[in-house]
Amino acid sequence: MSGDDKPKKKMRRLLSVIISGVVLVVTVAIVLSVIPGTRQGISRVFGIFSANATVDIADEFIFDVGRDREFAHADGSIAAVGSLGVQVLNASGRETLRDSFRMSRPAIVEAGGNFLAFDVGGTAVRVFNDSHVLTSIESDGEIVSASINQNGWFCVIKQEHEGFRGAVTVYNGIGMAVYRVSLQSGYIISAMLSPDNRNLAILNLTPSGSRITFYNGIDANKDEPDHIFDLPGGLIIDIDYISNMDVLAISTNSLYLVGGSGGSNIITSYSDKRLGGYTINDNFIALHLYDHGIGYSGRLMTLLFDGTILGEIELDHEIISMTSYRDSLTILRNDGFAFFNDHLDEFPVSGDTISAAAASHVLALGEGLALAASDHSAVLIRREEER
Repeated sequence: MSGDDKPKKKMRRLLSVIISGVVLVVTVAIVLSVIPGTRQGISRVFGIFSANATVDIADEFIFDVGRDREFAHADGSIAAVGSLGVQVLNASGRETLRDSFRMSRPAIVEAGGNFLAFDVGGTAVRVFNDSHVLTSIESDGEIVSASINQNGWFCVIKQEHEGFRGAVTVYNGIGMAVYRVSLQSGYIISAMLSPDNRNLAILNLTPSGSRITFYNGIDANKDEPDHIFDLPGGLIIDIDYISNMDVLAISTNSLYLVGGSGGSNIITSYSDKRLGGYTINDNFIALHLYDHGIGYSGRLMTLLFDGTILGEIELDHEIISMTSYRDSLTILRNDGFAFFNDHLDEFPVSGDTISAAAASHVLALGEGLALAASDHSAVLIRREEER
């Protein structure tokens, strides 16, 4: 399952969708990395990015991939995507991969040690690991979003202009198209493939709300969906498989668990709040909820996938970015950085570091370790250890 305030940055983009019908502009940032809302991938080389790691870890990472940079990490490597292409650095800061190409709105996601970079509104798609480009695709339509699962299979969602509201193409691990779905009703926002490569969930907007369409046991001859989950009057902004059949759906006022064969339940509801951001990993969910009204008052809460609340604290600062890894949560507030555990016990940042004003987002790299990044710098911040 793969931490770049999905409503802040993502909702700013997602809500630019003009549902009324003349123009559709869907800008989904799956990036992982540092925008709360993406699921954080777990590095298969456990511990290489940790506060107490014995390997040589750089304190600063130099990326030159152009503007609008986004980041992801896996297997002890950090990948950056920007307007000039993609670049991967290892833990010591040495470049291991570069692929140069133009993008106007770059985005990146990661799962299972593989990265997927794509150009929102453009045509470029790249799948790569720490040292090789695995797949290079030029879409024949404008890309809305893309996703990748733990096995390296991936989905590309594009706009269509001839009677359809969007199309999803599923590619296998070697970049071969194996399944395609076009919808005539509702604009497609995103699509996810289950961990076993068999099931597909598609999120789209309808005139009355949001819909998740499930195709189970996908094959080339499958045309009709197996199950549809409708949320009339609601806006689902993200989905992800948490098992081979069950999908977590994040809406602006609730979290839902939706089964691919039918049935759903609300994990938690926050209709009395305004969703400011979220981040999800394999261990827990973190939600940033604003109070309705003026200012940044609200609360930060962590919970399990069954709705059990782990921690909850009041906040009075803006959260610019939030990210998580295993049992660690890192946030960038307008007054600085802070580390938390999954029960929301707070830990200060160790030593001198990049100022909060210079950073635009954070990316969790390990327990108590994160990358603080902007268009001009990418440096490590560490959690201060208890004495």
